[in-house]
Amino acid sequence: MNWLNYHHLLYFWTMVREGSISKAANRLHLSQPTISGQLRQLEKSVGTKLYDRQGRELRLTETGQLVYDYAEQIFSAGQELMERLKNSRAPGQITVTVGIPDFLPKVIAFRLIEPIFKMPQKVHLVCHEGKLSELLADLAMHRADLVLSDSAAGSQVSVRAYNHALGESGVSWVATKEIANRLRKGFPDSLKDQSLLLPTQNTVLRRSVEQWLEEQSFDANVVAEIEDSALLKILATQGLGLAPVADAVLKDVEQQYDLHPVGPLRGVQMQFFAISVERRVTHPAVRAIAEAARDRLFRQ
Repeated sequence: MNWLNYHHLLYFWTMVREGSISKAANRLHLSQPTISGQLRQLEKSVGTKLYDRQGRELRLTETGQLVYDYAEQIFSAGQELMERLKNSRAPGQITVTVGIPDFLPKVIAFRLIEPIFKMPQKVHLVCHEGKLSELLADLAMHRADLVLSDSAAGSQVSVRAYNHALGESGVSWVATKEIANRLRKGFPDSLKDQSLLLPTQNTVLRRSVEQWLEEQSFDANVVAEIEDSALLKILATQGLGLAPVADAVLKDVEQQYDLHPVGPLRGVQMQFFAISVERRVTHPAVRAIAEAARDRLFRQ
């Protein structure tokens, strides 16, 4: 009996889903020569070519498409099995895996997942942090139940996902108490020549803040661009500049970082989403997050 090497099949399945050997190598954390060698072994075991290169594209042969279809069923079933096992960790216990993009403010992230710990059921929470694109891939592979984000999953993402709006919040500049007291009078013109701490260019908030700054009568003095929202606030606590913060967590920021509001960014709104593969949310923990966010955190 000929045995199928499922590692080889996994490499082939991943290559087709990712679109190239190099992307598959990155996904699997292996070298391209290793992937190529294993794919040749798979073709040798099935006795025919599975794909051809046409320029930069990989085209499946008829047999390749057949193998991929079976691989899709096999690995999807495996993922479902792991989900069932994960959710049966303990009698009556619910497991929820949440993806949190590295640019999402951690205070917001905490407030969003906080309702999980108030559920009547026993809940096991797993949080993963990373790039939004990577987290959405985990969502598609059923390695996450939802992803929290301040931007919706758009059509540019090759993942079938649904955006569940949680709410929106205004944004304000915050600073140390001394700086805030000094700059409130005459705001926003008082920000002229003041050091500003901004999130990096790859965030929705950065684009909104830049648009607000363009509408002001002064030139912005941006002294730092920080991807990690917690580090951004820590720099502000040292008096190194002003930072933009969602109004929904101003009290939390004041308590945790001793940062105080200077003034609002009129017209700037942050939107928040729970992204899932479900059109209609059925996971009880995900539903608790969505309902609490709409009813309490972002209630106007």
